[in-house]
Amino acid sequence: MIYVGTCGFCEARSRYYMEFDAVEVQQTFYRILQEKTLRRWRKEAPQKFVFSIKAFQGVTHPPNSPTWRRSNVKPGKNVGLLRPTSEVLHFWRLTVKEAELLGARFILIQLPRSFKETEESFENAERFFSMIKRDNLEIAVELRGWSERGVKRFVRKFDVIDVTDPLVRIPLHGGETNYYRLHGRYENGRIIYRHSYSDEELEKIRERVLGWNRSESFVFFNNSNMCSDARKFRQVLGI
Repeated sequence: MIYVGTCGFCEARSRYYMEFDAVEVQQTFYRILQEKTLRRWRKEAPQKFVFSIKAFQGVTHPPNSPTWRRSNVKPGKNVGLLRPTSEVLHFWRLTVKEAELLGARFILIQLPRSFKETEESFENAERFFSMIKRDNLEIAVELRGWSERGVKRFVRKFDVIDVTDPLVRIPLHGGETNYYRLHGRYENGRIIYRHSYSDEELEKIRERVLGWNRSESFVFFNNSNMCSDARKFRQVLGI
């Protein structure tokens, strides 16, 4: 089974629910959302619609990250980078609560490049994952700037889904569910979000997603033309 969606609602929710079968909610990264908002979204969506939410940046991003400018929360000095601090664990609990209210299946942990491939990062992650509540939620992790060896060690040690771009590399986790994020093109290690995927690129994505599929795969577009590209990719898949 292949699910296709976008990172954030790329159009009116009522239309989105008719066109796609999954979404990765971005607002939960920047802000703590009201309970009534999350309950309304769940009520509006079809019963089998799949929600993934992006963990609040207090879990992942340090206080000097420019992403905090868009937040409705002022960061303390000990936030981010999976450090097992009271602040990070507090924001994780808030993220889990939001996921439960929304009936989400996944929580995405997107780590910044400042989360380096070091033993300190592994030690912080080990303490973090040993302390958090997961319940029935699946955790997907996007590591940026890490070696394949480091990614494989991380995702298998902590039993999380390896989030990757199918045009870049194969997923390295051991589970049955794959989770892809398509940000655009890459130039000198930088992501260029202003990108529209060509028919050739979409066909290559299809081949790899199907070839690497185990039980199910989730494909989320996060580029500037994500709504159109996600629709085209569904057509390429024949769904």
